[in-house]
Order: sequence, then C-alpha cells, then structure tokens
Amino acid sequence: MASRTHNPDDGVELSYDVAGEGEPILLIHGSALSRAIWRGFGYTKALRENHTVITMDLRGHGRSGKPHTQAAYAMDVLVADALAVLDAAGAPRAHFGGYSVGARVGFSLAVAAPERLLSLTTLAGTFRIQPGSVGKLFFPEYDAALGSGGMPAFVAGWEARIGGPLDPQTRAAFLGNDPTALRAYFRQTEAEPAIAESDVAALDLPALLLAGTADRDRLADSRRAAELMPNARVVELRGRNHGTTLFPAQPILDEWLPFLAAARARGGT
Repeated sequence: MASRTHNPDDGVELSYDVAGEGEPILLIHGSALSRAIWRGFGYTKALRENHTVITMDLRGHGRSGKPHTQAAYAMDVLVADALAVLDAAGAPRAHFGGYSVGARVGFSLAVAAPERLLSLTTLAGTFRIQPGSVGKLFFPEYDAALGSGGMPAFVAGWEARIGGPLDPQTRAAFLGNDPTALRAYFRQTEAEPAIAESDVAALDLPALLLAGTADRDRLADSRRAAELMPNARVVELRGRNHGTTLFPAQPILDEWLPFLAAARARGGT
C-alpha cells in the first residue's frame, strides 16, 4: 500500500512505497515515468533482500501531486521532496539510485545534504543539462505534442522517433501523466543550471555511475563526474541508449549489488 507525505514548504503531496529490510536505499525514476519501473524491471525484488527499498514518485509524476507552474519543479524543490520522503520513511541516511533526471536529483541531493547519503548510483545521469536536451532525448516537437494531443500524442511521437513500440511498463507510465504538469516540468528541467564542477569534486561518497555506450552525452558526463569525484567508478553498458538503460536489469544488478555490499562493509554494518 502506498504511503504519502508532503513537501514541508509548498504542501505538494508525495507518494512513495517501502519494501524490505536493511540499510535504506532511495530510488528515483526518470522523466515522465513513475516509481513502478523499479518493481516492473525487477530492481525492487533484488534490492529488498538486503535493503529497505524506498521508491517515490517525483512531483508531476505517478501518484504524487502535479502542480502546473514551472517554478514548482526547481531542482531545490525536488531535493526537498526527496528529503521529505526520507524523513517520512524514517531514513536519516540512505543509499541513492536514480535514473536520468533521478540521477540529477541524486547529484543535487549529495551536494545539498551529503550527510544524508551513504552512496550514490546514477543510471544515464548527468550533473548538467544542455538546452535542447529534452527534445534530443525524446523528439523535437514534444512540447507541441503535449499541448495539442496530450500524452497519447507524446507517446506516438516518441515511438515514431525510436522506430518501434515502447516496452509496456514505460508506455503505461507515460500515458498516466498530466500533460500540462509535464510541460511545466520539462521547461524547468532545461532551465536548471549545471552543478558546479567544484561541488561535484567535493563529493567523496562511494559512487557508481552507469551509462550506455549509445547514450554518448550521458556517458561523457558520467566519465567527467568520475574524473572529478575521488571515489567514483564508471560502468559502460554496451549498446544501450538512454531509453534502454534500465532493462534488462541483471547486468546492472551485477555491478550494483556488489557495490552496495562493499559500501555496507565500509560502513561497518
């Protein structure tokens, strides 16, 4: 059964799930998806054996509140949402795993509240985003599609771009979105400034940065972050692009589970 809490500043409702026992790990999905992807692709089942797995819906997504103003999606607000969920779940410190924008939340959370994180894992992540990145990831006319035809038009445009159907879990997650909220979210996403490289370099927590070899920009950014961070390692996912980063899960789990076990051992637990 889903749990709910609220951002303490603007009151937006946040929906999350908790499963398993052990050191907490907070997982945050990518743009236009929901927390359901972690269960659907098998990550929750694998991680819950040794961790309390906390999966949350970002605001504007899934079952969380969906404000329609661009300012409601500022990164410092998303970080406050993540902290609110950790507090509600009784997790003063947690490991972190994030895909795409979830990874950017992870970098930002590590900078803003390093005392709250035990480790950082990013999937197709970056600490910076360039104007035009959303159109590059999906398709150039995405904003017009959302405005005129809503989520069905967005899904149709993306499937046309990739030349085939989305997997059922991703398709269902996308169709469940509020197009007005998503437009506001995307606009703020591209307006966010990069995290300063000096701030990235100051992150000394254990970090595992995974990106597909066909996701060239995110792989390059992951390599750069690993150059800056003293305890980070990059894993290249052969042949995967941005949209196929998470599935199949097993090659990622083969890297992630030992990384988490080593982080637990270093923590003396």
